[in-house]
Amino acid sequence: MPKIYTRTGDTGETSLFLGERVFKSEHIFEVLGNIDELNSVLGLTYASNESFKKINKIIISIQRELFSVGAILASTKDKGAAKEIPVYEGKVKALEEQIDNIDKKLPLLKNFILPSGDTKAVYFHIARAICRRAERSLVREVAKNKRNELKPIIKYMNRLSDLLFTLARYTNKLSRKKEIVWAKAAR
Repeated sequence: MPKIYTRTGDTGETSLFLGERVFKSEHIFEVLGNIDELNSVLGLTYASNESFKKINKIIISIQRELFSVGAILASTKDKGAAKEIPVYEGKVKALEEQIDNIDKKLPLLKNFILPSGDTKAVYFHIARAICRRAERSLVREVAKNKRNELKPIIKYMNRLSDLLFTLARYTNKLSRKKEIVWAKAAR
């Protein structure tokens, strides 16, 4: 049976998807690490969400897509992976449709709300915050290394954070937890 450790990263280098050896300090690994963290928190969200099967189907779909995003980010020099990037325009549209369908079931948002409520909803808020960090690190990667081909994935990550926010609100509604409105503190 193969071992989980390979020792190939012991010198501070690792391989990208196509085998290219690079230092772990390359910015792309910050992006990939943020996406991995997001995927892990979504796993926690899934595990805590046993009663909401439709929401869990959405979570699994997102997790699978995040693996695809990671593969693309780690292999954009490959023409096959680069061909997958334009499909993200359609994936953004699909996320928007999901957001709109769920949003119809929610009360109109008139104020900022605090990340609170049911534990499952708070996990979605944490995932949203990590998604925003992943998006910011991806924006830096695009700007720093002139990787303009990745811009459709930036749009996808932006919309994904909107979906995660919407799922947090929806989870609170299903759990019958009130949203806590942010009110500016009195001076």
